[in-house]
Formats: sequence, C-alpha cells, structure tokens
Amino acid sequence: MNRIEVRNNLENQKNWAKPVFAFFLLLFFYQGVHAQKPNILFIVSDDLNTRIGPYMDIDDHTPHLDRLATEGVRFTRAFCQYPLCGPSRASFMSGLYPETNRVLTNNDQPGSYRKETPALADHPSLAGFFREQGYFTARVSKIYHMGIPGGIERGEPGGDEPDSWDYAYNVMAPETLSPGEMELLSPKNHHYGSNFARMVIPDELEGTQADYLAASQAIAILENRAGKVPESGTNKQRIKNDAPFFLAVGFVRPHVPLIAPENCFVPYPENEVVLPPVKIGENVPEQALRRQNEKIWGMSEIQQRRTISSYMASVRFMDQQVGRLLDALDRLGIREETIVVFLSDHGYNLGEHDCWSKTSLWEGSVRSPLIISVPGYENNYGTSCNAITELIDLYPTLTELCGFRDKQPEILQGESMRGYISGEKEEDSAAFAYTVSYRGKDGSIRTGRWRYTRWGEETGKGNEELYDHVNDPEEYVNLAGDSDYFNVLEEMRMKFEEAREKAKSGLTIN
Repeated sequence: MNRIEVRNNLENQKNWAKPVFAFFLLLFFYQGVHAQKPNILFIVSDDLNTRIGPYMDIDDHTPHLDRLATEGVRFTRAFCQYPLCGPSRASFMSGLYPETNRVLTNNDQPGSYRKETPALADHPSLAGFFREQGYFTARVSKIYHMGIPGGIERGEPGGDEPDSWDYAYNVMAPETLSPGEMELLSPKNHHYGSNFARMVIPDELEGTQADYLAASQAIAILENRAGKVPESGTNKQRIKNDAPFFLAVGFVRPHVPLIAPENCFVPYPENEVVLPPVKIGENVPEQALRRQNEKIWGMSEIQQRRTISSYMASVRFMDQQVGRLLDALDRLGIREETIVVFLSDHGYNLGEHDCWSKTSLWEGSVRSPLIISVPGYENNYGTSCNAITELIDLYPTLTELCGFRDKQPEILQGESMRGYISGEKEEDSAAFAYTVSYRGKDGSIRTGRWRYTRWGEETGKGNEELYDHVNDPEEYVNLAGDSDYFNVLEEMRMKFEEAREKAKSGLTIN
C-alpha cells in the first residue's frame, strides 16, 4: 500500500488540492479496512516432517514451498499438540489442547470435537468462526481426520465438522486401486493405512490421484470466488457473493501408502538414500522406542531406503500441487489479498532412533513445518522465526490478522503469532510447547533449550527423558538420570505440570 505524504505547509497549497487529499485519505481508510478482511488459503499436508527445502539444504526438492517461504515467515520451532492425525487436527481447528477438547484418538465420527465433547457444541472451529463473521468457507479433502487410503477410496467425509463449511468436497480417488504395482515394504505390517508400501504410477495418470484432484477442485473454487459476476442474467450466482473466503485444502501425501508419479521418484534413487544413524542411549525408556523397525515393520535395509525414497517422492508430488494453488492465486490477481498458511498435522520419523512413522514424542515426530504468508508484511518476507510456537496458535493468529481479535472465543488456549509475522515481537524465552500422545497418558514439553518427556504420571521411575537441544539437537543423550542436571530436571517437571494443568483446566465438564 502506498503511503500518502502530508506536508506541514498544507495551508499554503491551492484550495483545489484539499478535496483531492480528502479523496485519497478516504481511499487510504477504505483500503485499511478492506485489508483487515483478507482471504485465507489454509493448506494442510499429512504426515509431513521438516525434511523439506525451507528447513534443510535440499536443492530442488520442494521448490514451491521454497517459494512460499520467500513470501512469508518460516516457523522453525512449531510443534503439534498430538503426533497423530485426528487429535492434532481437532486441536488446531478448535484452538484447544487435546485434553480440553477430548479428542485423544483418530475418530471418523462427523462432528469432531463438538460431538466428542458436548460442552463444546457451541464452540466454533477456526473455519466455523470465520463463517460466523460472514466469510465463505470451503473444505477440499482432508482437514479433520479421514482414513487414508480407505476414506479416500470411499469418498467419505471422515471426522469432519460440517458446521464449519458453506461448501465441502470429499475427494474420491483410487489410492491402492491406482494403475500400478503396489510394493509392500514392511513385511510385519500389511495394513495399508499404517504400513510402508509404494506405488509408481505413469506420469500421464497423475490426474487420477487424490492430491491432484484436490488441487483442481480448490482451483475451481478460487476461480469461482475471483470470477466477475455477469452484469446481466437471472440465474443464481455464487453464495455470499462479495464475501472473502476461507478455503481449507487438505493434501493426503506423504501419508502412506507412498504413491506418486514416476517423475517424482527420479530425483531420489534408493541407492543414494542415506539412512540416519541409530544411536540409542542405555537409559532411554522403553516406551520411547515402541515404534522401532523390528517391533512393527520388519524392514530390511533396502526396504528402509525405498521407504525414504518413496516418502521424498510423495512430498515432491504434494509440493507440485501447492505450486498449482499458488500459481492460481497469482493468475487470478488475488494473491495480494490472500493470507496463505501451510502446515502439516505433525512431524514424522524416518528411522531416527530406529523409530518410524508418528505417535512418538521425539522432536522429529512432534515438530511441524509451518509457513505463513501475509500481504502487508513484506518487510519480513523470507525470514525465519525461531520462537517456540504451537499449532493451536493458528486460531488466534488468523482472527487477529483479519481484525476479529475482540470477537474470538475466550476459551482459546493458543497465543497470536502476528507479532512474529510482522517482525515486531521478540522471541519469548519463557514460551513452551506441550504435546501428548497415547490417549494423553504420555506427554512432552519443549522450551527454547530443553525437551522433557514423561511416560505416565510418576517421576523418578526411569520413565523420563531430558535433552539439551543446544548441545544435542538429535536427542541422543538422555540427561534425566544425570545428577548434574537435577535442577534443570526439576524445573522442567514444574513446567510440564504447568502445561498439563493449563491443558486440563481449559474446560470444566460435569
């Protein structure tokens, strides 16, 4: 927005300049009000870790996410509240910790947290809130929990919250029925929703895949909202004709099964894949190692390499769909009035600590990629924010960015990140992120330097972990039993209890 310079000697200017100045002042005021109600494109990937271009030095792996990162702020320490699809999504869409909204497992029951917890029946979701403010809200594919691949193959809504949307579109795609050969990579696990399997499909058939179909439908919605209404005609036009939009687009890759076109596999030959080193301390609690390879998957070394190669190919395919959405915003001329948010529901382990997949409480499975691009904050584009943030912070962030801070529900448990996006706020050294797993029985807390994890309620029973992320970012050395760190352990225990109390006291249910 161009600034209007007002000189001190206005009284000496000619009288004809006064109405011109008044016009531009009115225009400036109008643009400021209009900018407070931007569109929102909310993109959610599934099971994506931070092994992507904006977070690692990987050339030409995710060029479209790289591009988005140059047009926004990359949050390097954003953490999910539960490393599992259903609880995490219910959490950031409600703005509440899982222990508050009571969604502590995957659930395909329509209504999500509002059905699970009747006391929250009147609490609007993030999208539902914007719908109440007059926005046109739409969902394409998986935003709340949805079974992959089964839910996509059946075209089901999963555990969607239907009151959130003016329009919802469930993708039906072939997944395991795709035209290719499905290769099982995990001999001990044959369930396609949780095992490791890959399929390479011909490039010319990419349009059959769930994420391509989702991007196409989302682009059609963008065309609808940006299109000019004919001046004449009697047919009914789009609903909420002049309203800004909140468009949520869910991409299912890189969730297993790992399916992508051939061109996406080419850059990742399996013989060039480097497996992460496996270093496990003697005092690591057994509960932290539940997701080890031999316990669940039984993959050989070559199968592990193929799994990582296929995961990277699936990420590349998802990134291509993000690029299609960004291109559509530019082509339609609405990029400068649209906030773009990209996130994953949680992280994902690919062999670190010999652990795979999700639900663990390691850094790799609870840290989520998060990029936010907001028109008007170009001075901070291309920067990284290292502050500790949580995915439940998204709800109050978007309400504030769109001028609805005073109307947002009081029950929200996150904190707005607007100050980080604008570059006005310094990192909060006292901030922490809180994550639970296994139906809330186990939890972890992350501060700027430390990660503390507790398996169960007791302390001092060999069920705790303490990692120094300044000196041990890969979490190899558990300091919980080291007497030199007893004071740190006690401090983190207190912070853990503080976080747990905050999560559990958010809602009193009779």
